[in-house]
Amino acid sequence: MKSNIQHIFFDLDHTLWDFDKNSLLAFQMLFDKFEVAIDIDDFLNIYQPINMNYWKLYREERVSKTDLRRGRLIETFKSFKMSFSINIIDQMSDDYIDFLPLNNYLIDGAKDLLDYLRPSYKLHIITNGFREVQNRKLVSSGIYEYFVTVTNSEDAGVKKPNPRIFEQALQKSGAQLANSIMIGDNYEADIMGAEAMGLETIFFNYHGEVLPIEYPQVSKLKQIKTML
Repeated sequence: MKSNIQHIFFDLDHTLWDFDKNSLLAFQMLFDKFEVAIDIDDFLNIYQPINMNYWKLYREERVSKTDLRRGRLIETFKSFKMSFSINIIDQMSDDYIDFLPLNNYLIDGAKDLLDYLRPSYKLHIITNGFREVQNRKLVSSGIYEYFVTVTNSEDAGVKKPNPRIFEQALQKSGAQLANSIMIGDNYEADIMGAEAMGLETIFFNYHGEVLPIEYPQVSKLKQIKTML
């Protein structure tokens, strides 16, 4: 149990908000609208690693937001020998972002964990997700009220793991390094980024990754209760 912690910073997607499930439902809506005849599971098997790679490039400032949103769709459809005009790709991209927060499944145990933590800690969000959709996710999923501050990479001007986003989140919240902890599912962005700043961390390793060194980690959110 950590007695010094007063502020808990959470990542949102894949940590509290069930991005995989909600994304699948958004793509089903998208495919219905644009009459795309691809099995959704086959599509996601190709799309997910492409999307992850684009997000890594985006974090590293090597592609723009537009490049990410277009490229991940263009490359995935190419694998199925399908192509669409840029106008259609942009429409799909916009609709996908609009459809995402229409379904708001949370990671198993997320609401229960927030209920457990809120009486004793000040809770915050640090997210690399797009500004226009992250707050909608928080509100629509019923967890916005749990968080004192939300720090978004688009507003901060940098993305995790850049130390400046963690600095801004600390300043915004009035928290100190010594009394704060970061919880997230992305080893590079959430854990290495926070550790480089001097923040304590808990890695939500629901992907079952093998880490190069030992970090405090859990495979289920409910296990965090025993650590805080």
